[in-house]
Amino acid sequence: MKLTVTPQTWAYAKPFKIAYAVRTELPLVHVRLEAGGVAGQGEGIGVSYRGETQDTLLADLERVRAEVEAGLDRAALPALLPAGGARNALDCALWDLDCKRAGQTIWERLGLSPKPVQTVYTVSLDAPEVMAAEAATGPSPALKIKLDADMPVERIAAVRAARPDAALIVDANQSWTMEILTAAAPELARLGVAMIEQPLPAGNDGALEGYDGPLPIGADESCQTTADLDALPSAYSVINIKLDKTGGLTGALALAEAAQAKGYELMVGCMAGTSLSMAPAFVIAQMCRFVDIDGPLLLAKDRAPGLRYEAGRVSPPDPALWG
Repeated sequence: MKLTVTPQTWAYAKPFKIAYAVRTELPLVHVRLEAGGVAGQGEGIGVSYRGETQDTLLADLERVRAEVEAGLDRAALPALLPAGGARNALDCALWDLDCKRAGQTIWERLGLSPKPVQTVYTVSLDAPEVMAAEAATGPSPALKIKLDADMPVERIAAVRAARPDAALIVDANQSWTMEILTAAAPELARLGVAMIEQPLPAGNDGALEGYDGPLPIGADESCQTTADLDALPSAYSVINIKLDKTGGLTGALALAEAAQAKGYELMVGCMAGTSLSMAPAFVIAQMCRFVDIDGPLLLAKDRAPGLRYEAGRVSPPDPALWG
C-alpha cells in the first residue's frame, strides 16, 4: 500500500467567526492510499480546541507511515493513533479504498439506502444586523447560528426577523454560563429555536445535571467518542457526531449506535471542510435529526466532483469523490 499525505489550505468565502476564533482559511491534510491498482482518499481537519493543527496531523501520519504501507486495516488504527483528524483521514481513506477494491459503494457495504438530507447553513458570529443580512440570503431553510455570551437573544431576534421561515439551531461554542442559559433559553424557545448546542464549557458543564429547560441541549465538545457518553450531565439529549472527533467513520458509526442505545437523538457536524469531509459524514446524516454538513458552502471553492447542494438539500456523494 502506498500512502501519500498532502497539506492543503482552502480559503473561506468570507471570514468565519465563532465564539473563540476568526478564520479566513482552512488548513487540512489530504490522504491518498493506493493498493491493487485502485486508490482511496480521506481528509482531516483536526480538533483545534484539543491542540490539533495541520502540522500535528502531518506528524501523526508520518509516524505511522511504515505500518500503513505494510497493509494496515481499520481495525488496527485505534492502537496506532488516537481519535482525531489524522485517524479520521486514514480511516475514511481506508473505507474508500475498501469500497473500490470490492467494487461496491459504501451503501452496499453498510446495507443502507441513502436518501438526500437537509443541512443547516451556518451563520457566523457578528453584529446582529450583519447576521440578519447573512441569514436573509442563507441558501437553506435551516440555519445554525453561532453565538457567544454577548447579546444571544438580540442576535437570534434579528435573525428571526430576517428569516421568519427558517428552522433555527444555535451554537454557543462553550461560551455561556448557567445564568446566560437560564435567562436566554425561554426567549430562544419563543423565537422558535429548535436546539442549543454546547452552551457551557466541556468539563465545566456539571451544572447541567438536573437542568430541565425548554429546549433540547446538544453535546459537541463535551462528547468526543463513545468513552464520553456515560459521564454526560443529564440535560444533554442530543449528541453531535463529528468524524474528526471520533477518528473517522468507524468511530462515528460506533458513537451513533451507542448514543441511540442510550436514548440520545443525533446530530452530525463538521469542522468545516471540503466535500471529501462531508461525504463520509453524509453516512451518519442518514441517522440524524440535525444535520450540519455545510462546510463546502462556506469555502471559496470546493473539490470536484463535490457534493450537490440545492437549497441546502444534499444528495448522496458521487463514488468518484468517495465511497
